[in-house]
Amino acid sequence: MQWLDVRSDTVTQPTPAMREAMFAAVVGDDVYGDDPTVAELEALGARMLGKEAALLVPTGNFGNQLALLTHCRRGDEVILGDDCHIVWHETGGAAVIAGVQLRTIESELGVLDPKAIEARIRVGEDIHFPRTGLICLENAHSNGRVIPLEVMAETRRVADRHGVPIHLDGARVFNAATHLGCDVREITRYADSVMCCLSKGLAAPVGSLLAGSTEFIARARRGRKLMGGGMRQAGVIAAPGIVALRQMSGRLAEDHANARRLAARLAALPGVWLDEASVQINMVWFRLADSVDVTALMDALADAGVKANPPEDGWMRVVTHWQVSAADVERLADVFEAALTDRA
Repeated sequence: MQWLDVRSDTVTQPTPAMREAMFAAVVGDDVYGDDPTVAELEALGARMLGKEAALLVPTGNFGNQLALLTHCRRGDEVILGDDCHIVWHETGGAAVIAGVQLRTIESELGVLDPKAIEARIRVGEDIHFPRTGLICLENAHSNGRVIPLEVMAETRRVADRHGVPIHLDGARVFNAATHLGCDVREITRYADSVMCCLSKGLAAPVGSLLAGSTEFIARARRGRKLMGGGMRQAGVIAAPGIVALRQMSGRLAEDHANARRLAARLAALPGVWLDEASVQINMVWFRLADSVDVTALMDALADAGVKANPPEDGWMRVVTHWQVSAADVERLADVFEAALTDRA
């Protein structure tokens, strides 16, 4: 059976071009700084992200936590959304690695009100207060929505008024740029540092980039070593990252179109609540009615050769990527339709 995997865009297999690049990669010891393929990837990533320098890290989680460690002093406070990836899905690493506390703000579908951010910035030198060390934003958000540029611009103005840096969790920042129809640098210009994943929609097998100023990345390089992220002949994983940036970043609109196509089919089914306007990147989120037999639905998907994550708190997510074609979307929608209609 040919499985169709829509659990996440982290499941993507490397493209044939990536496998060839891995095989042919010229390598060196990256801890010594002499792996030419890593250097090429970092230079390319810095240019594309609009920053002075970039650093290859093993994962997006690692990159975000390294950013907190590099920006902040122990005991600092980080302002961020209560539904963001750093809060929900990074194992409480901020407390363990950077030694910071997280001050969360309720978001509106991933969007943080700049006024609410400003109200939480610690002003003055009261010895009872932690120092506000960082503001973190996420774009695209892990709920599949894209944060408007005007909100990011206003947040930048708030940060500048108080001298607080901004880190952007840009795991899917190229998806965000695709949705907005802009160069990715139009998003990253509002952040002092940015992390982007090479291993999600861009389809590299491993790796993320942390980008920022030359001085910031020099400090982050030391922090990467401290965290165990110093790698040796890392050119074999940098090579597919180069392919990801050069080739795969330009085709994300296909994934978005397939997600919208699937959303339109699902929205018409009984027992499904779906806001099609919320499908902005390659993620389709929808709620299933309490009457839906989730076990039967998941069995039907598995029987049809579909790998999907079950609903959580009534919500289910399906993610498109380069290995999900338009025909696959129709096949997937047909499975949902048969399973839900039969039990309506």
